[in-house]
Order: sequence, then C-alpha cells, then structure tokens
Amino acid sequence: MAAATRATRLIFFISGIGMAGWAPMVPYAKARLGLDDAGLGLVLLALGGGSMVSMPLMGWLSHRYGNRRVIVVAGLLLSLALPMLAIVPNTPMLVAALLYFGVALGALNVSMNAHAVEVERRDGRALMSGFHALFSIGGLVGAASMSVLLALGLPLLACAMAISVVQVLVVISQRERFLSEVVDAGEHAAVLRMPQGLVLLLGLLCFISFLAEGSMLDWGAVLLREVHGFAAASAGMGYACFSVAMAAGRFVGDRVIQRLGSVWAVRAGASTAAVGFVLATMAPWPVLSLLGFVLVGLGASNIVPVMFSAAGRLPGTSPAIAIATVTTLGYAGLLSGPAFIGLLAHASSLPTALVVVAGLLLLVAMAANIVRR
Repeated sequence: MAAATRATRLIFFISGIGMAGWAPMVPYAKARLGLDDAGLGLVLLALGGGSMVSMPLMGWLSHRYGNRRVIVVAGLLLSLALPMLAIVPNTPMLVAALLYFGVALGALNVSMNAHAVEVERRDGRALMSGFHALFSIGGLVGAASMSVLLALGLPLLACAMAISVVQVLVVISQRERFLSEVVDAGEHAAVLRMPQGLVLLLGLLCFISFLAEGSMLDWGAVLLREVHGFAAASAGMGYACFSVAMAAGRFVGDRVIQRLGSVWAVRAGASTAAVGFVLATMAPWPVLSLLGFVLVGLGASNIVPVMFSAAGRLPGTSPAIAIATVTTLGYAGLLSGPAFIGLLAHASSLPTALVVVAGLLLLVAMAANIVRR
C-alpha cells in the first residue's frame, strides 16, 4: 500500500499545482483579450461550470472503468490546459479553454478522491486529510512557481509548459502504482439512480464548508480593508493566514482524526471555524481579526476530507458516484458563496453576512454524527 499511498499524494499535489498555476495567468489573459472586470468575471464562471458538469459523469466512469484509468487520462488532459490558456487568441476560445480546464479538474478531483477512499480503506488508517494537505501545498507551490517564472521574464507559454511537463512526468511515473481494482460497495446497486438520503446530506454539509472557504477567498480582503482598516496592499494577509492554517491543519488532521474520531473532528473543526468567523468580523483589534482567519483555516481544514471519506464508505452506494455527488454540491457552495455573501451584505452588512456563515458552520457541528453512519 505504500506505493499507492505515495502515488495518491503526488496526484493530489500536482492537481493543486495545476489549478493554482492559472491564478497568476489571469491578469495576462485579461490584458491580452481586453476584458473589463465584469467580462472577466463572467468568463471565469466557465471554469467552475466545467467542473460541475463533469463531476457526476466522472463518478459513473470511475465506477465503470476504475479510478486508475480515469486518474491517468484526466491527469494527462489537465496537463494541456495551462498551455492552451496561455495562447488563446479571443474570448470565445478562452471560455472554451476554461470549460476544458474545469472538466479535466472535475474528472481528476472525483477519481483521485475515490481512489484515496479506497487507499484509506485498505490501509486501515485515516489518510484523507494528509492527501488534501498535499493539494493545498500544491496550490501554494503552483501559484508561487508560476509567479517566480514570470518574474524571471520567461514567456507565459514557457511558464505554462514547465508546469505541464511536471504534471505529465508525475502521472506517467505513477500510473502503475494506482490501485487497479476498486472494491466497490455499489457494484450490484443501480448505479445510475439519483443519489439520495445520507449522500445528499453529506453533500449539503460540504456545500456549507466550501461556502465558508469561498467566503474567505472572495470577501476576506474586503473585510480587512473596509471594516478593520487594513491598507489595500496588506488586505490579502487574511487569506494568507487562512491558507497556511488550513494546510497545517490538514497535515496533522489524520492524527487528530485517529485520536478524536471522525465525529469529534468535524464537531470541533466546525465549531472552531465558526468562532473564527465571529472573531474575524467582530474583533476590536486588527491583529485579533487575523487570528480569526487562522481559526477558520484550522477548523475547516479537516471537515471536507472527513466528509469525502464518509461518502466513500456508505453501504450500497458506489464510492465514486457518492463522492461525485458530494463534490458537485460542495463546488456549488464554492461558486455560489461570493454571490450569497454579497446579497446578505447588501441587505445588512458584510460582518453580519459572515456571522450567518458562522451559524451555518454550527449546523455542520450539530450534524457531525452523520460521518459515523
């Protein structure tokens, strides 16, 4: 199992690299195609839309053909995305490339998480948080590497190709180490029936967790700038604190889950994240508000990994299809989060809107017993 575990860690790592490598490329695409802020915002919806469309289908493909095949194909397809995005000549082509990028990311996300559930099951230990920690680290490495290469004056296409080569090398070198057979709990179930019951409830809890993460990404800097008086140049410190804390929480998460159990890990994590939201919004001192961002990152770090593991263990349900359902609902929360917070903030205030998110996280804590079932 050591080889399969290592391969799973590496595929999570390069998935994070591939996704985050796009972030430093966005201003280049905006300038090259002459997009304004509104136009860019609409175009970027294609990335999330592609992922959400592909995930349910990829759950069925992983169930039908095995996770290894889908991981290898999706990983190779993903490696083509950044070079494509570096050279698209017009806005329709950018939309098409982002849809492709989203589909490849969604396919890899579902298959690698379903594979991770099987690796964790066979190993007999909690491993999922560690896998997701590598995804977070990959995100930091991808964004930083692309930024450094661009700062050195390399052409955008060359920078994208460098990341692409790393992705291809990892996928090809690890392809034989992924598990070739998956013990599928839903092998004799009606695979194409609509997911229901516990799967949908897990998906709803993931929706809330992803919504909380999206709130930090899209509204954290605005909160620090407009409510706590941070300078524009330093308003991004909140999300940086959140990201580092989340990565750190996931690195120790497997040991926490082994010691406390899944239920208490979710309960304590969601409660900690809720306290963090309240502190980030209501703290009287700016430094204390940054502590709130740290608590949100630590608290939220292991909720989604535990939910994915629980989805993959549900009896009578294909792990791949259950994870596809939960992931799709989670991404819906990530995508709709900015709009949801914006509407609440418009009707009341931004601190009030973020306190509502804290209340939703308390609902996750109250429903934590679901991961035991």
